[in-house]
Amino acid sequence: MNSVYEEAKRFKQRYPSTVAWRIKKHCKIIEEHLNPGEEVKYVFVGQKNNAFYDIISTAAFAITNKRLLIANDRLLFGYFLYSITPDMFNDLTVVSGLIWGKVIIDTIKEEVYVTNLSKRSLDEIETKVTEYMMEEKKKYALRKAALSNFLAQAITHVVMHSTRFYTKKVSTKRYFM
Repeated sequence: MNSVYEEAKRFKQRYPSTVAWRIKKHCKIIEEHLNPGEEVKYVFVGQKNNAFYDIISTAAFAITNKRLLIANDRLLFGYFLYSITPDMFNDLTVVSGLIWGKVIIDTIKEEVYVTNLSKRSLDEIETKVTEYMMEEKKKYALRKAALSNFLAQAITHVVMHSTRFYTKKVSTKRYFM
C-alpha cells in the first residue's frame, strides 16, 4: 500500500493547478490517525474553506474503507482532523468556476467546502467520493435493516412470552370471580 503522501503527491502531479501547500504535513496527520485495519482508497488535496482568495487553509482529504478523513496542519501549532462517516453523508455538490472549481460535501452537521481545485480534477473527485459514500450507505442500510428485523423479532418474542405468563397467573389465581 502506498503512503497517503505518495497518493496526494500523485494527485497534485496530475492536477498541478490545484492550490495546495505543505502537503506532507497534512498527510502525516492522516497516517497517524488511521485505525487498525483501515486502508486508504483515495487521496486528494485542496483548500478547506469557502473563499477562492484564502489559500492558506490547505488540507488533505483521504477516503478510507471506513470514513472520509480531512487533515489540516496549523501553521504555528496543532492541527485539525475531521472524520465523516458514511451515515453522516448527505450530498455532494460540484461547482466549476472560471479558474478553479470547488466541491461541497454536505453532512448532517455542516457543509465542508473544498476550494481551489483544478477544474480537471472535479470529475474524478466527485466520482470517487460519491461511489464510496453510496457503496458504504448500502452497507449501513443492510445493517440497519438486519438490526430492525432482529429487534422486531425480539420484541415479538418477549411480548408473546409475557402474555402467556400473565394469562397463566390470572387463570390460576382467579382474580375475576
